[in-house]
Amino acid sequence: MSFSPDRARTLAAVNRRILEAFSRRTVDALRDMLPVRLALPHLEPLLALNVAKEARKDALVIRCSAEALATGSPPGSETVRRLLQETKSVDRAFLERVGAFPVGIVIRYEEVAPVRTQRIERLLFTAYRILDAWRTASGLRTALRASYPQPELERDLYDMLKLYALETNALSRSVRLPAVLTPLRERLARGLNSVMNAAAMQLASDLSRVVYRRGRSEPRAHRGGSYES
Repeated sequence: MSFSPDRARTLAAVNRRILEAFSRRTVDALRDMLPVRLALPHLEPLLALNVAKEARKDALVIRCSAEALATGSPPGSETVRRLLQETKSVDRAFLERVGAFPVGIVIRYEEVAPVRTQRIERLLFTAYRILDAWRTASGLRTALRASYPQPELERDLYDMLKLYALETNALSRSVRLPAVLTPLRERLARGLNSVMNAAAMQLASDLSRVVYRRGRSEPRAHRGGSYES
């Protein structure tokens, strides 16, 4: 079976749009929270860079799933360990860009690695499952329907978004804010956690409805974070 880079790229692009929508919904909700929104001008550019970072890491995982499918051998624990190491090069590029911002950050791998490992495992096998179904399906939406009943799709989307939120929260606790805003760090972390969990639940529900909506074409992302078909 040959490797299909186009399908892997398409799935990675859809994944990136989902993460971007998730980030937009999170930022919009944080703007309504005092005093968290006082720190938001410092954090919003960082969150945007974080989305790009996570999308790049996810693209590595999705491509690896496609390559494993091409060999007929589902990815295993050694693949997960290798990908975990590869993601650190993406982190280094992210930290170089953050160096130009008025905030500092140190990635605490002892806290991040367990959550990231779970995310890699989940996405690796989810992408493998979808790409496998896509071999005979007419498009991504059809492949998703062939791979999942709607409740399971919604649950898996929610679980993966929650893992993304956990890693983002771990990162937020490492952010060095300007001194005047330092007392807000823990409140910000709690607010971010609450907002991201609520946004994850709603986005997973919205996306699963789009996939299973009758008589529609492939799902596409719209500005503002909404999805239509």
